[in-house]
Amino acid sequence: MSVARLPAGDFSHGLKRAKSDTKPVLGFSDEDKVGTIQPHDDALVITLRIRGYDVKRVMVDQGSVVEIMYHDLYKGLNLKLDDLAPYDSPLVSFEGRVVTLKGQIRLPVQAGAEVVEVDFIVVDVYLPYTAIVARPWLHTLGAISSILHQKVKYPSEGQVNEILGDQSMARQCLVAAIQHKPAIESSAHAGRDL
Repeated sequence: MSVARLPAGDFSHGLKRAKSDTKPVLGFSDEDKVGTIQPHDDALVITLRIRGYDVKRVMVDQGSVVEIMYHDLYKGLNLKLDDLAPYDSPLVSFEGRVVTLKGQIRLPVQAGAEVVEVDFIVVDVYLPYTAIVARPWLHTLGAISSILHQKVKYPSEGQVNEILGDQSMARQCLVAAIQHKPAIESSAHAGRDL
């Protein structure tokens, strides 16, 4: 992954600059909770600019080592199956099932003026998120995230920028996941794990 700087455009939805009169420090305090609903156990769901589009419902998962893009977003970005590179490593879902992978693609992800090239694994399974960004994105950006504070902080041009989480969207995603009824398995697959 590489980081490039672009001129700041109007990509500031959910972005907030830290005060310039304080020394830039990547960290969180109780002040960072202002504006959030506390207590909570919401996922950190943000909006990122991916391949030039503002993409909502992106979950930040600092515990994962792979970035995931769901097939619906892939189609929505007007990408074709020919754009995918093969990806051979297995991916296992929370239920312990092997997930069918469509392939891998490298796309630019922009946060403020910072652009990081991200290798997304494209999968065709249901989740209420459009994409998941993980440790590789955070590390390349030099960012830290806090689910409690609902923020991602990263350095940029001597300052600390913030990406704010959207708790309302995180809660909508949780409800959608709970209400989702998986497709009925065919009789050929009934009773066995995939």
